[in-house]
Amino acid sequence: MDRRCSRNGCNERAVATLTFAYADSTAVLGPLAVSAEPGSYDLCARHAESMSVPRGWDVIHVEAPDGRPPTPDEDDLLALANAVREVGLAEEPAPAAPDESGVVELAHRGHLRVIADRRR
Repeated sequence: MDRRCSRNGCNERAVATLTFAYADSTAVLGPLAVSAEPGSYDLCARHAESMSVPRGWDVIHVEAPDGRPPTPDEDDLLALANAVREVGLAEEPAPAAPDESGVVELAHRGHLRVIADRRR
């Protein structure tokens, strides 16, 4: 099944995939991804050529040799797997208990409370 351009009103066949890395202020425009992914946009040739990004952002153009999507090498896959594993194993600090020394409870109903500053 052919995928179509994600731009409104465009029904052309998609030839490229646009992905944003918001944390790095970077847009990556590369060959059409193997499958549609959430957060990525398939673009036709016209929209891929005229694509622009917000001021201050970088654009990375990934070219595919012979029109085939680039294949990641084993080092890239291992680095990605290790990064995901580190995030999954990281311990999050326990949330700090709220300081209620200056607070007085005026009323409560169920799990809701009306509170006020004791100093006022």
